Amino acid sequence: MWSIAATGMVTGLGLIVAIGAQNAFVLRQGLRREHIGTVTALCIISDALLIFGGTAGIGALVSRFPAALEILRWGGAAYLTWWGIRSLVSALRPSALTAQAPRSKGTVILTTLALTFLNPHVYLDTVVLLGSLANQYGPDARWTFAAGAAVGSLLWFTALGYGARSLSGVLNRPRTWQVVDLLIGIVMLVLAARLVLG
Repeated sequence: MWSIAATGMVTGLGLIVAIGAQNAFVLRQGLRREHIGTVTALCIISDALLIFGGTAGIGALVSRFPAALEILRWGGAAYLTWWGIRSLVSALRPSALTAQAPRSKGTVILTTLALTFLNPHVYLDTVVLLGSLANQYGPDARWTFAAGAAVGSLLWFTALGYGARSLSGVLNRPRTWQVVDLLIGIVMLVLAARLVLG
């Protein structure tokens, strides 16, 4: 059973470690030391719900209704484009970490949920792919695989959010934020283009 859980954890990590909109946002919030507990908890809980939902068979349901993925694809592309442009504009006016106005907890929660659930890749990777892989282990062991994948998510988001937080003192320079905003803007626009182009 431990080997199945380890396989689930490594597979889950392989899917979520790639640079994406959600990871970029968690990193930014960690650097800002702003609502990072809420952000990481939402990401971990969302991933667990999607992983266990896919294992329970939601992946088959999602794959039968491609129109839902199309709506998510275009909505996600629009949101990522807006976020990318906003980051690039912010890069033109760099400021230090402490000089930035704090965001409300509600705004941070909505942004986290949007970056998580408006991304069609989260359904393809987390729900369909991980759900399919988990179900290859049979009716009982599939939950062990899913639990391993959820642990991978917990480890990743905790390390990303709080690891960035520990570096925020070093990163308290306007030039650093200019680079961070520029990179985040480029990543968001590239991801939006990939969604549009399929």
